[in-house]
Amino acid sequence: MSQQPAPGVKSAKPKRRTAEIVAAAAKVFARRGYHGASTQDIADVLGIRQASLYYYFDSKEAALEAVCTEGMRDYALRAQRIHRRHDSGAAKVAALVFHHLAPMADKLDFTLVFLRERRFLPAPARQRLRAMERRYERFVERIIRDAVESGEFRADLDPRMATLALLGLGNSAALWVGREPGVTLDRITRDYVDLLLRAFRDDTPKPARRRAARSKDRLPEEEETT
Repeated sequence: MSQQPAPGVKSAKPKRRTAEIVAAAAKVFARRGYHGASTQDIADVLGIRQASLYYYFDSKEAALEAVCTEGMRDYALRAQRIHRRHDSGAAKVAALVFHHLAPMADKLDFTLVFLRERRFLPAPARQRLRAMERRYERFVERIIRDAVESGEFRADLDPRMATLALLGLGNSAALWVGREPGVTLDRITRDYVDLLLRAFRDDTPKPARRRAARSKDRLPEEEETT
């Protein structure tokens, strides 16, 4: 997905070096928080002079937005691709959970900074990030809504609430992943998928559903004869 750099990021510099500096900023912000971090801290991680950072970012604020933007990069694109697949709703939800959690294996700092620190950005920057977030949410919601309309998921399932539940559950993992002994990211993914699908699916046997419908249809007549 082609994406413009965040305002204040000087994109003319080599992409690899910019990526290294953004990763260093993510590390510092994740450990110290936005207000506890300084550009000197970022420079120290890189082993460069503080002044050198200004070849890449206009300010600490610009560095934070770049980290948050990188933290959201490609989520919407992956969700769009999943939405286009000819798979069941359950398979699509499993893929959504996998792709939501997978970056926590090697980009956990970015996720933590996005979740914790973006609130300190000025309104225009927060709005840009929110636009990225909403695009991602829309694809997740479409996947769930399609499964509701096809009858695979419960008819009374609210796609918007289900979307927020999926994303909230996925985001929560960033706060404790790696802290539970023996709990791997693979296990978290499997367990989260199981929890969500148990909540989303309509597993009522079809014959039982038909019997229930017939009983409901007869109810007015039976009430009249009592």
